[in-house]
Amino acid sequence: MREAITSRKNPLVQRARATRDGRERGLVFVEGVRLCEEALRAGLGLELVLYARGLAQDARGEELLESLREACPALYLVGEDVLESVSDTKTPQGVVALGRRPETGRGVVERAAGVPLLVVIHEANNPSNAGAMLRVAEAAGATAVVVTQGSTDPLSAKALRGSMGSAFRLPLWTGPTLVEALRWCEERGISTVASAAEAPTAHTEIDWTQPRAVVVGPEAGGLSEEESRAADECVRIPMREPVESLNVAVALAVVLYEAARQRGFRPS
Repeated sequence: MREAITSRKNPLVQRARATRDGRERGLVFVEGVRLCEEALRAGLGLELVLYARGLAQDARGEELLESLREACPALYLVGEDVLESVSDTKTPQGVVALGRRPETGRGVVERAAGVPLLVVIHEANNPSNAGAMLRVAEAAGATAVVVTQGSTDPLSAKALRGSMGSAFRLPLWTGPTLVEALRWCEERGISTVASAAEAPTAHTEIDWTQPRAVVVGPEAGGLSEEESRAADECVRIPMREPVESLNVAVALAVVLYEAARQRGFRPS
């Protein structure tokens, strides 16, 4: 049995911090029991696991530890203070894993099954919101998500926590410009729908059973007028005054669940 790592300067510990901070582009930082469980279920390849002794103090943690041992040969016990230096949360959850970054190219989205119901996330800069949108997208039955150039990384540590594992399962395409994403949709007969407060049509008044892509913009101001006009259609979410807007993840949920309702959504 390996001795516990007690130095914060250990190369493995430094590699974990580099991954947490986005400096190891081929890896993702997975922290906590729940996310590690989701990573294992999704078949994410694991390169390194660091865990504290307290992880195995309950049945769930002990079961996770056994599963991690089978999935990753590079599994190391570390001191509590070492894990705290690696953690991306205020309260470390006893385990972090470095996983191989899933493929996030255009081909992943092109292979997605079903009548397309895409989400195009444009220049979202809040990783927690990005993660929440991925979670909403999976819950409502979206077939894939496109994250444009200039957006936060949907596989960053904070975004992964926000998505609660959805980022491991949803087909993702990261890095195209908005123009490229809209052109790709047009070439495949996927109608693009933007949200605009002044749009004449409510989100409940269009046919969501055909191939569609919902386009959402930055948290602060949403899509610009030019960006909204670039979509095939614009819809508004009716709201009572004096409320003028919703959080972007909430707005996306409202629209996607209307699409799900029209498509005969049934929970799995």
